[in-house]
Amino acid sequence: MPTPPVVSSILQAIGNTPVVKLRKLTSRTGADVLVKLEYYNPTGSYKDRMAAAMIEGAERRGDLKPGMRVTEYTGGSTGSSLALVCAMKGYPFTPVSSDAFAREKLDTMRAFGADLEIIPSENGQLTPALFRTMIGRAEELSHDPGVFWTDQFHNNDAIEGYKGIGRELLEQVGEIAAFCAAVGTAGMLCGVSRALRAAGSRAHIVALEPASCPVLTTGKNGPHRVDGIAPGFVPPHLRREDYDEARAIEESEAREMARRLAREEGIFTGTSTGMNVAAALKLAQEFQPGQIVATVAVDTGLKYLAGDLFAH
Repeated sequence: MPTPPVVSSILQAIGNTPVVKLRKLTSRTGADVLVKLEYYNPTGSYKDRMAAAMIEGAERRGDLKPGMRVTEYTGGSTGSSLALVCAMKGYPFTPVSSDAFAREKLDTMRAFGADLEIIPSENGQLTPALFRTMIGRAEELSHDPGVFWTDQFHNNDAIEGYKGIGRELLEQVGEIAAFCAAVGTAGMLCGVSRALRAAGSRAHIVALEPASCPVLTTGKNGPHRVDGIAPGFVPPHLRREDYDEARAIEESEAREMARRLAREEGIFTGTSTGMNVAAALKLAQEFQPGQIVATVAVDTGLKYLAGDLFAH
């Protein structure tokens, strides 16, 4: 790999992340599985791409001006990314989050200077009611004319930010047979899908969700413990033409895969990435050797050490 250039701002270090081929978890009878390591972004998360795109898009339109405050409801990774971008650009930031999310993510937002608001959860579970309460509080804050709400579930700049993942994959990998990713806001899945299809790719796109909250596959929701995905409703960004099918993955399978990724492939990440890779390995069995199934390691496992994911 070429040595990266010196950049004048940490924001210029967002993107251009490496891709690794799985060696030990894959089977010789199926396609290769490639994982794009988005934890190489500055806050250790792919959400850095979205945060920079939403803030810079608002600045270009004049929706966000010097002296204004930014707000967003967040499971932690979006909030950490926005906290970084706002710190670098001089905007005060009020994220609305919950004690249901990883403590490391909450502490990261505070470390970047965010004025964090916490909504209590019910026994640490991520429920549709909790998401509604968080959304309501962010919307309430945005009624102040001096506050800009990034509104990640409806902000099309988020999709533009994530298109970079798709474009980079095409440059790094070439032809892709299939791409799969867990859906939260669906910004990443939509961004990658639209970038691939704009370039003429015929990759099979699979949207993923926990089996305990199968909104896309059955229309039902429910509680789960996978940070950052499955809010309990179909995200507004997600158009039916953006994906070919939806699949539900058991949370227990995703958690075990996250642990195996660390031990067997040296990829240290969280439960949603475990879900991505578990699905990618199954998809690989539906394609031929030499073809490529791609997915994303969305963030670093360092964000989950205080929880029970890696507890022995």
